[in-house]
Amino acid sequence: MTQWFSESFNAEFAKQAEALGRVNLAVFGKTGVGKSTLVNAIFGERVAATGIGAPVTIGSHLYLDRRGTLGVIDTRGLEIGRDDDELIKELTQAVKDSRSKPLSEQIHVAWYCVRGMDRRFEDVEDRFIRTLAALEIPVVVVLTQVPMRDGQFHPDAVELARQIEARDLPIFGGRPFLTYAMRDPFSGQPAYGLIDVLRATFHLAPEAVQAALAAAQEIDLELKTNQSNKAIAAAVAAAAAAAAVPIPFSSAAVLVPIQLSMMARIAHLHGIGLEKSALLAVASTSIATSAGRAAASSLLKFIPGAGSVVGGVINASVASGLTLAMGQAWLVVCQKTFNKTLPMIDGKVDTAAVRHLFEAELARRMPGIRKPE
Repeated sequence: MTQWFSESFNAEFAKQAEALGRVNLAVFGKTGVGKSTLVNAIFGERVAATGIGAPVTIGSHLYLDRRGTLGVIDTRGLEIGRDDDELIKELTQAVKDSRSKPLSEQIHVAWYCVRGMDRRFEDVEDRFIRTLAALEIPVVVVLTQVPMRDGQFHPDAVELARQIEARDLPIFGGRPFLTYAMRDPFSGQPAYGLIDVLRATFHLAPEAVQAALAAAQEIDLELKTNQSNKAIAAAVAAAAAAAAVPIPFSSAAVLVPIQLSMMARIAHLHGIGLEKSALLAVASTSIATSAGRAAASSLLKFIPGAGSVVGGVINASVASGLTLAMGQAWLVVCQKTFNKTLPMIDGKVDTAAVRHLFEAELARRMPGIRKPE
């Protein structure tokens, strides 16, 4: 890996980490209803197992655990149904205090979890949810640990869901989501309902933190792909603007930061760390073998007829087309990384196979680029 590539990719990777920001999810419910299991099932075991630094206190009993693009707010030492007044007081103050802070420090969505087989939903829980809504925190109600057989939910959970829906609570969809977070190896009960909860959360989250949510979750590749396509579209527009006045190949290095930024963001969205992202980028593209202007020229060799048209200049059509093809090819590499389907040799990524994959995907898309006239 050249020093230029290492420094450039590292810088763009850090910029995109900051640009993605953080989505903050508050998770409430009585003790033992499966809150941690639900969070882990959607965002990965690392959420409960490890973190970056210690949780940040935002109230006497409210804590914000910051983990990359995800923040989880929970309560410690207070129990809904026992300490409601104190908890509501702390929560109200914390929300008011956060209003003057950056968006990354505010609560964006709340989950309220109820064990599906508890058979009752108490008035204190109703009050707590209405308080959250009054504080302008959108709420998703989740019934956890709901057994299902032959496609049918357990009737007790169905009845509980009906009772909650009848209360006309200010919650997403007006009804709870029935879930089973982790497959039970003993009974064979599969996990279900998680993507519905995730997509409801995505719908409620402010647009500015939706990409952070897409990056943090580990169950919905489509969500990651949609956000990646937005990053590609933004890079394509930036590349077209950079070449609005046709630029010579010798000055084409102006496109490289745009493309590296795009690649770094897509890697973040798929939860790929810096070291692995850089390795995959080196294996995928020819920019790692050169520096500066030579790097851009190296990439442009993929354009049919490059160097022999119009004195070797790049117009907006070629710049945007190349960036689109690069983004789509890199997205395939990241998708396979996320799905753990990249070729491996002795437990390590087969870099030659990754390079072949990227270049094959790139070449497949290059005919769509219109040559300068």
